[in-house]
Amino acid sequence: MLIKRKSIEKEESSRPATRKPKYAPVTLSELDGVRYLHFGTEWVQGAMRIRKPDWPELEYAQQMMAWMLWNAAPGHVAQLGLGTGALTKFCYKHFPQAQVTTVELNPSVISIGYSMFKLPDNDGRLNVVEMDAMDYVTNPDHHGTLDALQVDLYDATARGPVLDTPEFYQACAACLNDDGIMTVNLFGDHPSYAKNLKAMKFAFPQVVSLPEVHDGNVVAIAFKTRRNIDVAALAERAAQIVAETKLPAKSWLKGLKAALA
Repeated sequence: MLIKRKSIEKEESSRPATRKPKYAPVTLSELDGVRYLHFGTEWVQGAMRIRKPDWPELEYAQQMMAWMLWNAAPGHVAQLGLGTGALTKFCYKHFPQAQVTTVELNPSVISIGYSMFKLPDNDGRLNVVEMDAMDYVTNPDHHGTLDALQVDLYDATARGPVLDTPEFYQACAACLNDDGIMTVNLFGDHPSYAKNLKAMKFAFPQVVSLPEVHDGNVVAIAFKTRRNIDVAALAERAAQIVAETKLPAKSWLKGLKAALA
């Protein structure tokens, strides 16, 4: 299965404010108990197992939660790009003490999240907002407020993240507190991978990539403050994550070990 996320955020963000944005059609498919989100093509935008709506079905989405190895009780988690709401729902369920913010440009994606992907309504902890991701991260009101930031933004032809400049990643870093961590879904089989890593390393003192999954998805982990990544010391926390959430945290450790070798 091809798991190459796409969106039209970059194109729509560049349109003059006076023009009404035009979005690719939001379409659905189902196979073997899993509902998939598409933008009018065969490319998968996200997935939800119908009997487990709060579970991140795709492996790369599970890896986007790798920041949990260092933070067991975040106060505020933000997601750029809603998709099927997999990460939003997971964080909302498993961190009852946390504020969860999700930023999505396409109003149809938000609407279908409620109607077809069991996205909870906004409340005192959850805030799904319709806005441009760049506007969110450059707003000074958001700087220093996040423990974790999850970034999953692609263009209509899957050519890599649509927001990929050093300035964008600097703004992402500014949104994190001193111990904050960002995870980003990249496309390892494309020149955009090297471009994004370079931009992230300009904005963050430390960046590590997990091994590639699916058809090219690579999750990068960026730390606001450089830290010693002791894989052996993280084993206990990984076991705790597996026991509490069933996420494959032990495989994340293996990936970190391979990346640091």
